Amino acid sequence: MSFEDYKTKQSVVIVYTGEGKGKTSAALGLMSRALGNRMKVAFIQFIKYWPVSEHIFIRDISTIYKDNLYFYKGGKGFFNAKDLSDQKISTNDHLKSAKETYQKALKLVKSGQYDLVICDEINNAVHDGLLTKKDLKELITLKADKTNLCLTGRNFPSEYKNLVDILSNINKEKHHFDDKFLANKGIDF
Repeated sequence: MSFEDYKTKQSVVIVYTGEGKGKTSAALGLMSRALGNRMKVAFIQFIKYWPVSEHIFIRDISTIYKDNLYFYKGGKGFFNAKDLSDQKISTNDHLKSAKETYQKALKLVKSGQYDLVICDEINNAVHDGLLTKKDLKELITLKADKTNLCLTGRNFPSEYKNLVDILSNINKEKHHFDDKFLANKGIDF
């Protein structure tokens, strides 16, 4: 089989999931590749409201890419429905923020204004019950024909595997956190 036998898709749905480190990093690499090809990119974060290195990076490069890069930081942080005793933010605030972020992402993927929409940590929001699996399916199936979509986070629903074009399961074999070392700034966050 030669390359002449292959076709090009108008757009793809990409998922970076799994227990390993590197899902957001992969999405940032995808963002840089798209921007390098002069594509319009929207990067929507569902969980990380605290300062992380990618926020500084996106802020700095947005002066270069201007209207070709849109960033929205939604969500209220990690949510553990099994242990609400440690939550500093109410469940209602988490739910409200996730829904608002989802509506923004849905509007962007349906608009066709962006060549690539990245929904960082959306899989976590679905798994944690802040969004529904139906919400995720709607985002995938209602996207504009020419809009590429990237979904990151742990626990992507296996029943939706047939709805995506590329699915990378990033597994952890070893992580220094397991040996009681905290995350390193600039490497882990």
